[in-house]
Amino acid sequence: MKKTFPTELVYQVFSLLIAFILVHAIYVALVRPQATLFMEQESANMLADPAYVQQRSFYVVIKDYEQETSFILMLWAFAILGFKGRAAYDQQKLLQHDLLELPENLPIGAEDARGIVERISALPGPKADWLLPRALLTAIERFSATRNVQSASTAARDVCESEGERMESELSIIRYIAWAIPSVGFIGTVRGIGDALGQAHRAVEGDITGVTASLGVAFNSTFVALVISIVLMFFIHQLQLMQERLVLDSERYIESWLVRRLKT
Repeated sequence: MKKTFPTELVYQVFSLLIAFILVHAIYVALVRPQATLFMEQESANMLADPAYVQQRSFYVVIKDYEQETSFILMLWAFAILGFKGRAAYDQQKLLQHDLLELPENLPIGAEDARGIVERISALPGPKADWLLPRALLTAIERFSATRNVQSASTAARDVCESEGERMESELSIIRYIAWAIPSVGFIGTVRGIGDALGQAHRAVEGDITGVTASLGVAFNSTFVALVISIVLMFFIHQLQLMQERLVLDSERYIESWLVRRLKT
């Protein structure tokens, strides 16, 4: 069996690395300096005016390490979603072409199988390994061997079903990321609450600054993680819907363009 280069694995590794570099650079250059500056200004305003109402800043909400990790995982998931979505879109466009290249409504017999196989196998690049060409090849080869239309239809349907199961299993990495992001947020919650409890003695003495800051870490990390998870799950379901449509449309294509025209 010919070994293929693991393009998708390499893409996932490099996309994670790029997401980490990009997000960490933004945090180091912009987010944390702006958050520190804003908190210093707020502290100065509160010291100058005891009645001053402290404002909130987006940079303060996302400044902690848990939020940074959540954004890294989000970009990584979007990169994988884009890769799989582009692959499904390209395969969907292939359904608009006549791969059999035979006159319309012309019955297809076993003697036509070799020509069809040669035309489909000659598709450029990786197209020959896509769902529709593989299902067509399987169906026409089964028909050529058995002279049975039902057997050819069943073979094509089995290929489509197995491809749908494969696409579903390959979404596990994205689902893992969607699960990991809220978990990272909860880690920030536990860390923030633990820090707040560690500074409880200061709150008893009247200094609640450390406690409020730690509770801010707890709530902000969970808030950011849950928002990212909601957005990510929407795109995951959109990709899953696109892949399911691809499988169903491929089955319909084979039924209309091949199975109905087969003759024994």
